[in-house]
Amino acid sequence: MTDRTINITMPDDGRVIRGVVFDGAGPTIVWLGGFRSDMTGAKAEALAAWGRQHDRKVVRFDYSGHGGSDGSFEDGRIGRWFAEAKAVIAAEAGPEFVVVGSSMGGWMALLMARECPSGLKGAVLVAPAPDFTEKLFYPALPPEVRLRVDAGETIDVPGEYGSPSYRLAADFFREGARHNLLDAPLRLGVPVMIIQGMADKSVPYTHAQRIVDRLVDDDVVLTLVKDGDHRLSRPSDIALILDAVGRVTEE
Repeated sequence: MTDRTINITMPDDGRVIRGVVFDGAGPTIVWLGGFRSDMTGAKAEALAAWGRQHDRKVVRFDYSGHGGSDGSFEDGRIGRWFAEAKAVIAAEAGPEFVVVGSSMGGWMALLMARECPSGLKGAVLVAPAPDFTEKLFYPALPPEVRLRVDAGETIDVPGEYGSPSYRLAADFFREGARHNLLDAPLRLGVPVMIIQGMADKSVPYTHAQRIVDRLVDDDVVLTLVKDGDHRLSRPSDIALILDAVGRVTEE
């Protein structure tokens, strides 16, 4: 059996969200990638390979402005990308599924779980970054850049890990704050497994601990990787992620 491509057309402007699916058995594993990443990254490819090895259905896709999907990155917003994730899940996840979210994808996974879809069986969060636009990204900007954002200006942001710089509209931050999750208790009703690096310079491990505190009624396991950075893409990190996916899938 080989992977097949998917093309999901969004109803608001007709942009096409592209993805790849391996049609194994359920529950379906849905990969939710991170900010400025795509479905060909090391973790996504490892999850796809795991699905083929274990005959598990795996769905991965690119948000608009990312990878092979339509749209400009500068037009991206948390709500826009979440709508795309929901559209892919509605089209491909089937009756039972597990969400696996990396960084911003962890925010997407928690937003999805908060809506309590009947088929959701669990969530695996890798260096999850809910609320990052307001609680992590904006405070880390230089004061003069924050003033520009406050004035409604578009800003240029240096890339990380050797990637090129990019542009963000001021509304990216304001719109993101409307999807914040960590200001009140969360009740998801499914098991949650979190893997977080303690050497993460983008999302501090205290952020993961705050997520645990907010998940007041749920079964949550937090695994801290002492020397793990934000990418968590080393073979040992990926092994932890795949083990968590296997455990949540079998529950």
